[in-house]
Amino acid sequence: MVQPHLAEKNLTLQMHISSDLPRIEADQERVAQILRNLFSNAIRYTPGQGEIHLTASRSEAGVEISVRDTGVGIAPEQLPFLFERFYRADSSRARATGGTGLGLAIVKQVVQAHGGHITVESQQGKGTCVTFTLPVAASTPSH
Repeated sequence: MVQPHLAEKNLTLQMHISSDLPRIEADQERVAQILRNLFSNAIRYTPGQGEIHLTASRSEAGVEISVRDTGVGIAPEQLPFLFERFYRADSSRARATGGTGLGLAIVKQVVQAHGGHITVESQQGKGTCVTFTLPVAASTPSH
């Protein structure tokens, strides 16, 4: 799904997935939607020859998944508004790159609906990292 877009801009995708991840109780399609939205943003705002990293690991809160890019980054004053509906960090690019400003609002809503949380870190000119955590599935009692 993202391969053609990565190739188009000559971006490198690095994946670091822990082998001991516990099961999470989540709607597979909704988690795929989260990842599609995060990858879409990372690809859109990372210049050619850049990198995108997907990391999944166990954390105290559950399973932590990060999408980090080497893109243009986001100004610190814009970070608190990123998950608001229709917010575009770079409104001058809105017409050029498309998008409705709903992607990250949807991502946050889906993560929270699954009992998780989401954060974003960014430095202008160095890239952005969006990290979300989903809780581990409750273990079934043994009979």
